[in-house]
Amino acid sequence: MYNYQLATSRNIGWVTKAEQEQLRNSRVAIAGLGGVGGAHAVTLARLGVGKFHLSDFDEYEIHNFNRQIGANMQTIGRPKLDVIREQVLSINPEAEISTFPEGVNAENVEQFLDGVDLYVDSLDFFVMEARKTVFRACHRNRIPAITAAPLGMGCAFLAFTPDSMSFDDYFGFEGLTERDQLIRFLVGLAPTVWQRHYLVDESTADFDSHKGPSTPMAVDLCAGVAGTNALKLLLNRGPVVKAPKGFHVDAYLNRAKVTWRPGGFKNPLQRAAFLVAKKVLGKEKTKG
Repeated sequence: MYNYQLATSRNIGWVTKAEQEQLRNSRVAIAGLGGVGGAHAVTLARLGVGKFHLSDFDEYEIHNFNRQIGANMQTIGRPKLDVIREQVLSINPEAEISTFPEGVNAENVEQFLDGVDLYVDSLDFFVMEARKTVFRACHRNRIPAITAAPLGMGCAFLAFTPDSMSFDDYFGFEGLTERDQLIRFLVGLAPTVWQRHYLVDESTADFDSHKGPSTPMAVDLCAGVAGTNALKLLLNRGPVVKAPKGFHVDAYLNRAKVTWRPGGFKNPLQRAAFLVAKKVLGKEKTKG
């Protein structure tokens, strides 16, 4: 028979019993349950978060096997939302889960975020419109929102809170083409661009085809970084690196750094990085 206190008892020491109960009553929204999204949901369920709003409209395919926690031979063709919901409930049968199988959009974003204490962005890198919609709604409703992007064999983390720079002010997507938005998003996520140093086949990073390489190690790192910061935000305990600052850790290069871009996209360093990235990606497009 399931027992929440016993199931989460090994957390005690790093959190108090009172904090564990606080996590049990916390509600977290996760949009996108593929690479990092499934890992986030499982990590937070094991942490003891008791309430979830989960969204995804995709199904598992065999090319998901290298990184997605719910992908295996038994789940090919099954909705990711159903599989991750089952995994969360297998960890905590008492978990409250609201599902959004149609994805998140302008029509349902308020319902998706209703009563939520934290939003964890896990949408595919190339999904910009839905991402902007959710982050804007979080800003409007004063809901902390975090993203942990798996880049190479590392993690690039950003947090947007009621007292930080907003997602829109940090990235500045207004007036840009979709391709330029994606480039600015990449540069904004990881101003260090460390992952580029060990990309052995640049042709696999194809912005125009909306495809890029991935690793399971990056996903696991993201789950750890996002889960830790989720704990701090939900319990109001411990320092959180907030925009315009970010946190980048790369296991391949054995490096970690707190980045800082005052002014966000308006920062001269960020503008220069955007132009360089645009030029590099333009050359790669020409080669292709």
